[in-house]
Amino acid sequence: MAAYEDRYWLSHDNLRLHCRDYPGRDDRPALLCIPGLTRNARDFEALADRLAGEWRVICVELRGRGESAYAKDPMTYVPLIYLQDLAALIERLPLPKFVGIGTSLGGIMLMLLATLHRDRIAGVLLNDIGPDIAPAGLERIRTHVGTGGPQPTWVHAARALAEVQGAIYPKWKLQDWLRFAKRLYRLSSQGRIVLDYDQRIAEPFRVPGDEAGVNLWPAFDAMAGNPLTLVRGKLSDLLSPETADAMCARVPSMDFVEVAGVGHAPTLEEPEAAAAIDRLLARIAAPVPAAS
Repeated sequence: MAAYEDRYWLSHDNLRLHCRDYPGRDDRPALLCIPGLTRNARDFEALADRLAGEWRVICVELRGRGESAYAKDPMTYVPLIYLQDLAALIERLPLPKFVGIGTSLGGIMLMLLATLHRDRIAGVLLNDIGPDIAPAGLERIRTHVGTGGPQPTWVHAARALAEVQGAIYPKWKLQDWLRFAKRLYRLSSQGRIVLDYDQRIAEPFRVPGDEAGVNLWPAFDAMAGNPLTLVRGKLSDLLSPETADAMCARVPSMDFVEVAGVGHAPTLEEPEAAAAIDRLLARIAAPVPAAS
């Protein structure tokens, strides 16, 4: 496993937030990796193992996840507050240029960051997310987030995940689910295996009218002009083919890749996804030809 440094920063409401910082070349923009709703920095371990050294890799844990502090007010578990937290990190490190890699909620945050820090963004990979979210996928997430209890063993945790998410990764075997469980769960100080997030992140979903959300198409449009990649799980219930097609139409230069046999969301370890990341980074690392 690649070596990293734990870094911490303070939010505007005084929460101690955490990220992993894997060192890399200082003549390239850092990779800012933002995970999905219930996930943490461990989601990007394989990516960091593969790319760290050549690229600096920063893996964020949003408030209420992993080693980031849990919020006193669960109604701060919303994108506009996460945006403030991320903006504070970008200034704290600082990151004059970065490549964003975002899964699900992480991709939403990158779209919002593009409206604030377009000049700092060197490129973006959106993993199974777009400006429109399919209702079926949103309802599935709303149903399951914040509902998992403790598990007596890692095998029990793996089987619990397989029962709920088996349709997302239909080809996975027990060892895959065990590896997945060790990303989503942690061993508590009481020796229990528990989900590694504050289950109160579900509370904003229960507020009437939250379905209206924010129009993210202008935020997506703000990414145009930079290298951009979209990865979609072919079985995804969150990013519809129609939305993916509309994104491609608006940004024809975008590299669009579908991962067969996977739902929401690809792990980014699949060969198709890894190759897409490499193409994106090759575009960013390539020297700009001198003007004649």
